[in-house]
Amino acid sequence: MTQHPTSTLDHLSESELTVKLEPELLPKHVAVIMDGNGRWAELRGLPRIAGHREGINSVREMITLCLELGIHALTIYAFSQENWNRPTQEISALMGLLEHYLSTERASLIEQGVCFRAIGRHELLPPSAQHWVRMTEKETSHLDKLILTVALSYGGRAEIVDAVKTLLEDVQTGAVQPGLIDETTIQQYLYTHSLQDPDLLIRTSGETRISNFLLWQLAYTELCFTPTLWPDFRRREFLLALIEYQRRERRFGRVLSTVSS
Repeated sequence: MTQHPTSTLDHLSESELTVKLEPELLPKHVAVIMDGNGRWAELRGLPRIAGHREGINSVREMITLCLELGIHALTIYAFSQENWNRPTQEISALMGLLEHYLSTERASLIEQGVCFRAIGRHELLPPSAQHWVRMTEKETSHLDKLILTVALSYGGRAEIVDAVKTLLEDVQTGAVQPGLIDETTIQQYLYTHSLQDPDLLIRTSGETRISNFLLWQLAYTELCFTPTLWPDFRRREFLLALIEYQRRERRFGRVLSTVSS
């Protein structure tokens, strides 16, 4: 993992950075913890929600670049279970922003071929937000150029608990034999069962933890931490993170090469 990806490339232009990408070494699935919206706004003397609004532009740029580069899946941490502990006014503003995003961006997602999926305990969302989530999922379900998964009212531990509960129900009905349960079985009960695990996790704003995000799925994911606040994380920062990723040697516990004496 790294906190300052490819700082030696800071002098290069976006086009020069793009040339350095090797298509066969790019991640197929990128996950992002979008952190720093509130701090971005506070540094500018703005209300915190202004940072969240600006952060939507970063989401747009990541979607565009994923489509350009052929990255198949993008999963973003939009609202955690812990976020319900924030002030009521901020939560209300965030839910309103979610509804605004889905109502205004849905047509663009469809035009770009983006399949929208939401994961988490959606029953906790306001009814109007649930409506827009379900509608967007339905209207984009047939698309496959990019799978955009948005974690809403999400917690990694809660996901595992929900998976275990559903698995136990199937054990009780005889649909699953206890002795045959393995990691593959459990994976099939996760919210992300239709996706491969992320190859790369990016967290912005300088924090170096995963904050209860995709706990099962991140077992072998490459981690990239950057001090850039999410609203400032645009195309250039994403390119730098991808270049850093393609320099990694992903071993998955194996020894891929040896050094001769």
